Amino acid sequence: MKQTPPSFYNLAWRWHFYAGLFVIPFLILLSLTGIIYLFKPQLDQLMYADLLQVPVAEQRLSADQQWAVIQQAYPQATLQQYLPPVAEGRSAQFVVDSEGQGLNLFVDPYRGRVLGSQDAQNNLQAIARALHGELMIGTLGDRLVELAAGWGIVLLVSGLYLWWPRGSGGAGVVWPRLASRGRLFWRDLHAVSGFWGSLLLLFMLLTGMTWTGFWGAQFAGAWNHFPAAMWEDVPKSTQLAGSLNNSTRQTVAWAVETTPLPVSDPHAAHNGQAASAASAAGVPAAQIGLQRVVDTASARGVQPGYSITLPKGVEGVYSVALFADDPRNDATLHLDQYSGAVLADVRWQDYGVVAKTVETGVVLHEGKLFGLANQLVMLAVCLLVLLSAVSGLVLWWKRRPAGRFGVPPLRHDLPRWKAAIVIMLLLGAAFPLVGASLLLIWALDWLLFSRLGSTPDLQAG
Repeated sequence: MKQTPPSFYNLAWRWHFYAGLFVIPFLILLSLTGIIYLFKPQLDQLMYADLLQVPVAEQRLSADQQWAVIQQAYPQATLQQYLPPVAEGRSAQFVVDSEGQGLNLFVDPYRGRVLGSQDAQNNLQAIARALHGELMIGTLGDRLVELAAGWGIVLLVSGLYLWWPRGSGGAGVVWPRLASRGRLFWRDLHAVSGFWGSLLLLFMLLTGMTWTGFWGAQFAGAWNHFPAAMWEDVPKSTQLAGSLNNSTRQTVAWAVETTPLPVSDPHAAHNGQAASAASAAGVPAAQIGLQRVVDTASARGVQPGYSITLPKGVEGVYSVALFADDPRNDATLHLDQYSGAVLADVRWQDYGVVAKTVETGVVLHEGKLFGLANQLVMLAVCLLVLLSAVSGLVLWWKRRPAGRFGVPPLRHDLPRWKAAIVIMLLLGAAFPLVGASLLLIWALDWLLFSRLGSTPDLQAG
């Protein structure tokens, strides 16, 4: 008996099915690591209270005096970043490189004692962030996460299309039939949890995509611009502010990642005739101290919670960066390391419409903007994603024929399938990695499966 070639519906469902098996492990990982990072403030206080909290005293040591305390305890340490106390009764933090190891060192700013250390890469939050962003394998991991997020959007849209009610009422569509058993129970959990979490998951995926190394970088390059006049009189390097971020620590906000890092003048004259003579002799001027940078940030109204990244090389700059819970308080300042002059000062009012929209979306994504309420909403989204992903795996396993992969057939009474194809093509064009992978699957399917005829897994009934 001649086999009927697979219809478009069968092919489309097969792509959806295999892509789901690819995406689900990523969604589970992203949800779990997202929950950990979502509750960073609470977890840090629970796990590291002895490093973060100190008794308040009348006098506080200057930032340079605090650094001197670190140098006594860690003479080989090279300072990379300084985080002043965020409030009274809180410690100061120094990020250093000590004999090739990155450390977070905590200092009591009142009594001048080292409270303890933390591995800068191998702590709960750093690991969760690195897994969430690049699977701890660098650029390849970043591209895989981006591909999974893009396919997550495709699966979400196609899932809503498959979920669309067709006269079945609310049971199994808006609420699960909890009294049911077996595959029907897991099908309801998968469909209903996917429905309720769909829009917020779409928001999470889109806002997360802005941080990816390929699509996110292209998006930022196309939409994230500042007036050229802001940089006309500033000596610029070839480095961008985004280079201050890494997989385990975010320093500058997304909106300023594409801005250039200025350069310092190593022969700046700022201490009178002696400095002028030194400059004339070709000797670099002395670097300003940390406390002067702190004082400049305070004078400019930068709110607590900012970091100070140390200059790299003789032309590097001090970078003061606040990636605030409320993006309207964002601040990015670059200071000449010798004269202390402010070379750039970028705030919320300098952001364009797209940058403001993305920044607001990012802090909502991270559960920061509205405090605990924001965290709980994002937690609910993560739990719905986990429920939908796990129930989808269970459903597949239960319906899988013995000894087969279990690719299910697609119903032939689905409405508006042409519109669904158009949406898929648009998503493929919007997200190039998804589009490229879609073309690859399409080519493989046409070259292999369509020429082999219908597989037993695709037979209806």
